[in-house]
Amino acid sequence: LTKVSTYLALFSAGAAAFAPSLSTRVTSVLDAHGQDDDGGRRAFLASSVITTLVGTGFTPAAHAWRLLPLSGGVDYKAVAGDISSIIKEDPNKGPTLVRLAWHSSGTYDKMSKDGGSGGGTIRFKEELAHGGNAGLGETAVPWMEDVKTKYGDSLSYADLYTLAGVVAIKELGGPTVPWSSGRVDALDPSAVTPDGRLPGADSGPPGADPSDAAHLRTIFNRMGFNDQEIVALSGAHALGRCHTTASGYDGPWTPTPTMFNNLYFSLLDSVKWTPRDWKGPFQYEDEGKSLMMLPTDLVLIQDDDFKKYVSMYAKDQATFFADFSKAFNKLEELGTTGLKSTTWA
Repeated sequence: LTKVSTYLALFSAGAAAFAPSLSTRVTSVLDAHGQDDDGGRRAFLASSVITTLVGTGFTPAAHAWRLLPLSGGVDYKAVAGDISSIIKEDPNKGPTLVRLAWHSSGTYDKMSKDGGSGGGTIRFKEELAHGGNAGLGETAVPWMEDVKTKYGDSLSYADLYTLAGVVAIKELGGPTVPWSSGRVDALDPSAVTPDGRLPGADSGPPGADPSDAAHLRTIFNRMGFNDQEIVALSGAHALGRCHTTASGYDGPWTPTPTMFNNLYFSLLDSVKWTPRDWKGPFQYEDEGKSLMMLPTDLVLIQDDDFKKYVSMYAKDQATFFADFSKAFNKLEELGTTGLKSTTWA
């Protein structure tokens, strides 16, 4: 009965936020039967509390987040270790996990105060259907399911996805990005934000032009980022590649797509990029036709305010790592509350 009483007492505390008078009514039931160890009385206790709650219109599902503390703590170093093992087994999964973390966080709107990583909403099919998330529902999201199952309700999807991003960055040679735990999952897709909040590959007429710079600023300024942070975060394109089956674009940005470094900036700043002649969407290629850049990549060296940071990061990887770490940490915490700085590495 002790465990039942503890559980229901916490449930009562949650109910108090819904209806203050309800707390008194539930507490009365607990006091009346708290010393009885009989199984029948235990059932009566549970029934009485549930009847009391339902009678007021209180719905457990709507306030289920108040019960989460019962699930206990999480060994986030162990979680990080499990994610790291997945990447070690197949380094090509690392860039996709960074993309999962990025896209789960990049929906924040500082004006409406919604979106961001806090609810883990990218697991819902409604958000996975957004154009910018193409392919994640068949790759990164299911890749994380075994880890989530292992730790159960103690580990939120929101914490799992954001942790996966920083683990992947470190595992692929990048900086150790600070990370905090405590995100609480949204219970249903009603928290999913509208499509169109993630940066696109091209805006306006085909090819890089001022409309692409304006697009980047619109997207990132909405989240609270400045020009330097826009360029620093763009450096994540050091990792991975585009797939025709997902975005429609094709190819890697660098010859080392499973290594986090400043090569994206070095290549962007020094290589001659020309339009690719093919049937797919407009993109650029190098002279060797093995690498590619998107219009919203190339605009970073066309716009003077962006270009100065591209040149800086191309020359100084340490500065890039430091600035990227700060910006990525900020990205993952946009719109969240009550987080706790957590040692994961």
